[in-house]
Amino acid sequence: MLIALRDIAKIYRLGEVDIPALNGVSLYIERGEFVAIMGASGSGKSTLLNLLGCLDKPTRGRYALDGEEVSGLDYDALAGIRNRRIGFIFQNFNLLPRTSALENVELPLFYGPHLSSAARQERALVLLKRLGLGDRVYHHPGQLSGGQQQRVAIARALVNQPPLILADEPTGNLDSHASGEIMALFQELNREGITLVMVTHENDIAAYARRVIHMRDGRIV
Repeated sequence: MLIALRDIAKIYRLGEVDIPALNGVSLYIERGEFVAIMGASGSGKSTLLNLLGCLDKPTRGRYALDGEEVSGLDYDALAGIRNRRIGFIFQNFNLLPRTSALENVELPLFYGPHLSSAARQERALVLLKRLGLGDRVYHHPGQLSGGQQQRVAIARALVNQPPLILADEPTGNLDSHASGEIMALFQELNREGITLVMVTHENDIAAYARRVIHMRDGRIV
């Protein structure tokens, strides 16, 4: 079991008001699954993804990632887990605009186990070439199409070789052709054993996953 959530609640406090975002969520995801999370705005799906990615901590409940209880860890410990075990892919790509594709992909390697400059560059180059960007490694994000930028972001997410990839609306800024290419790539990565959890509001994108979870009012329905 890669992910085990038990009775997770997340409550945000705004002044004197408590805003429940998650309300008793239990979820189990095996290693090697490809799961899509769907729901209307405000259903809790992005909050759930943030908790899965150790970007936030639950108000109540337990979260075990790859057998390790993480819900009670401090934020420094959670940062270490994110770097070692989780790759993130975002709707807006989140690439550094004045940095080449190669340097964007290398970036997470500066925060992991020590690698030489040559080793970092080689690992990033291998991924970019595999994703069809071998002739774009020195281009900046502004010189790349949306689909190419998302491929750079995917390479960055993979560079630390994490067992888990979390994707938040990964095709939200792409046209239908680029979206199809990215989702086919996700399926290929999943067949190789990488666990993917993806938030989307699009049924045709969710259909690429092996399992679809629907959320409403902070609960899984």
